[in-house]
Amino acid sequence: MPSSVTPHISVSAPADLLHRIRAVAASLEAARELPYKTVQLVRDSGLGALRVPREYGGTGGSLVDLFRLVIDLAEADSNVAQALRPHFGFVELLISQGTAAERARWHPTVVAGELFGNAASERGTAHPGEIRTRITRDGDAYRVDGTKFYSTGALFADHVVVIALDDEERRVRVVLPRSREGVELVDDWDALGQRTTASGTTRLRQVVAYDDEVAVDATGLQRRTHLGPYYQLFLAAVHAGIAKAALADAVSYAREKARAVQHAGVERAVDDPLVQHTVGEIAAGALAAEAVVLHAASVIDAALAVPAGDGITGDQDALHSAAATVAQVQVTAARAALSAGERLYDVGGASATLREHHLDRHWRNARTVASHNPVAHKARVSGDWLLNGTPPPLNGFF
Repeated sequence: MPSSVTPHISVSAPADLLHRIRAVAASLEAARELPYKTVQLVRDSGLGALRVPREYGGTGGSLVDLFRLVIDLAEADSNVAQALRPHFGFVELLISQGTAAERARWHPTVVAGELFGNAASERGTAHPGEIRTRITRDGDAYRVDGTKFYSTGALFADHVVVIALDDEERRVRVVLPRSREGVELVDDWDALGQRTTASGTTRLRQVVAYDDEVAVDATGLQRRTHLGPYYQLFLAAVHAGIAKAALADAVSYAREKARAVQHAGVERAVDDPLVQHTVGEIAAGALAAEAVVLHAASVIDAALAVPAGDGITGDQDALHSAAATVAQVQVTAARAALSAGERLYDVGGASATLREHHLDRHWRNARTVASHNPVAHKARVSGDWLLNGTPPPLNGFF
């Protein structure tokens, strides 16, 4: 539940907050203990309202501000950063296409410290993104029935944003209190990485929903908004944070634990040219990932500054270009994170593989994030855009 203390809103994460998150991240993941206390720290910090416009009491931060925060959080604990993706995504939805009534209803709730989780994706469909959950009219209210998976962050949240189909086969979003009767959140996420993101099952059994909690998707697949680029850039930002975390562990291990191999001709591992080269390459990849993520955030900010004229934020051509840019960023960031998670073992040797160090979490987490959508498709789509002017698909993955 939200803290009773009015959050202090800040554009950047305080160093002491990041330190507290980082200090317990590895042990929480090793024990597969969900980071409730860590998420509460973020909640109390007021950072969840970073993008809420100032007229609603928020900070009104830019997307560059947001993705700098995401990178910092992911460097401290990529599970926590990933768990907050749906929350920040709901705020972006309000900014992009929320009605005046929705913004007046939900923005102050975000400023008060409440968090929003996700219940959109389903398993067992022909393609990711297809929806079978239904919402039907029941007198003065509605009833929602279905089963979701990949419910990232829902167990930490106060509200769950559900995607369903109505009687006219329209996509509808429903914002439900997680405590409402018929909402069941199950901690059954069992992936090799991102183990504590609470991305398991949500069951909805005859859940009552009211008119002010229900909205028809204003865009469907008709035009591009900045939500697709936002969601994909968030994954890239998590990758950038993982690369930076792997770099920090590589440097720390080389300085404090690694031994120089006999044939290196040096007394200390930090003086081994191969160790120096490895750390330098990891650092270059992490820096590149961070730089391109922030560049893409500035591109989306610029696209949003162009009036659309149809009640939905953002110019179409600028948003197509932004989506292609984000696709390119995902290629760079994913490769940097995966490489960093692998190469840090060249710094530490066999002893670095001991489970007590928890260094394997970087590659596992990077691989899990990269599995959301194939990087090869990102490269192909961005190439098609540059060569033929073909806009990226309008399916939420771009």
